[in-house]
Amino acid sequence: MQPGMRPGTTTGLVTDAELVEQARRAPERFAAIFDRHYPDIYAYVAKRLGPDLAEDVASETFLVAFDRRRSFDPARGEVRPWLFGIASNLAARHVRAETRRYRALARAGGQPDEQSGHADAVAGRLDAAAVRGRLAEALRRLPEPVRAVLLLVAWAGLNQQEAAVALGIPAGTARSRLHRARQEMRQALDFEIEADE
Repeated sequence: MQPGMRPGTTTGLVTDAELVEQARRAPERFAAIFDRHYPDIYAYVAKRLGPDLAEDVASETFLVAFDRRRSFDPARGEVRPWLFGIASNLAARHVRAETRRYRALARAGGQPDEQSGHADAVAGRLDAAAVRGRLAEALRRLPEPVRAVLLLVAWAGLNQQEAAVALGIPAGTARSRLHRARQEMRQALDFEIEADE
């Protein structure tokens, strides 16, 4: 497989959509979907909710996907955005935990890392911690629908169209939510907001 290509998207390999189709008749085939995508789903959920909830929510994502495998429509897009959409919906149920996490990150933003022994490393970490605190506070303030689009693009690596598919919203809605989220992040970092093009 060539670097940068997702499993199942190259010639000769079974695609994700084919695996879901096969899993309709042979449920054990869904294990390949799990193996291909669990690390990315887990990482995304861990960034949103922290490691304490990540394993449960990531696992639940695949249980829901398995239960819904018969209703997956490959014409709507790839399996990956579908899985991230399920994960986002499950994460939204934990909004209070996510909000507490961002609040804690914002509070801890300016505190030094006591384990670092190098002055440059400490200075770099302080700068990063201050930025992380401002970003966490800005994320906390975003309404969940806006935050979901931003995090699918920023943390899950979906493009705008895939995020729209994942969340079941029109592409224009995803675009406007992403624009709003980016404005908030720029403000949090004290950047001047560029005029809309």
